[in-house]
Amino acid sequence: MSQPFNFEQALKDLQLGKDLTGKDGVLMPLIKQLTEAALQAELDNHLKMREDEPNRRNGITSKTIKSGSGSFELDTPRDRAGTFEPQLVKKNQTKLTPEMDRKILSMFGLGMGYRDIKHHLEEMYGVEVSTGTISAVTDQLLSELTEWRQRPLESHYPIA
Repeated sequence: MSQPFNFEQALKDLQLGKDLTGKDGVLMPLIKQLTEAALQAELDNHLKMREDEPNRRNGITSKTIKSGSGSFELDTPRDRAGTFEPQLVKKNQTKLTPEMDRKILSMFGLGMGYRDIKHHLEEMYGVEVSTGTISAVTDQLLSELTEWRQRPLESHYPIA
C-alpha cells in the first residue's frame, strides 16, 4: 500500500503555488489513498460475509484510473478464490467518476474535435484519453441527436 497522505507537505506545496487538482495536483495522493482504503474495506467485508468458505487476501492488481482531478495508479486488492467484485471501482473500470464523460460530452457539444478534446484533457488534467475512448463517449450522445433531428415538427409555430 502507498504512503499515507502528508498534510504538511500538501500545505507547503499549496503555499508554493502548486495546483490543487490536475496533473501532479496536491490532492491526487489523497484521492488515491481514500479510494484504496475503501477498496480494502470492501474486500474485508467480502471475506467476512463468506467466512464459511476458505478464502483470503491475494495481493493487489494495479491499474491507471482517470478522474476529473488527474490520473493515478490504483492498487486494487484481490482474493484467493477470485470471488471479490469491487463496487467502488469495478473490474475493467478506468474512470473514477462519470465526470470525465461529462467533460468530453461538453467539449464535443461545443464543437471541439476529438484531437482537441484529447489535447485539452491531457493539458488540463494530465489524463491521456484515446480518441477511441472519446468516440465511445460521444457515441452515447449521437443516438439522442439523431432522435432529436428526426422528431416530428409542427407545420406552424407562433412567434410572440
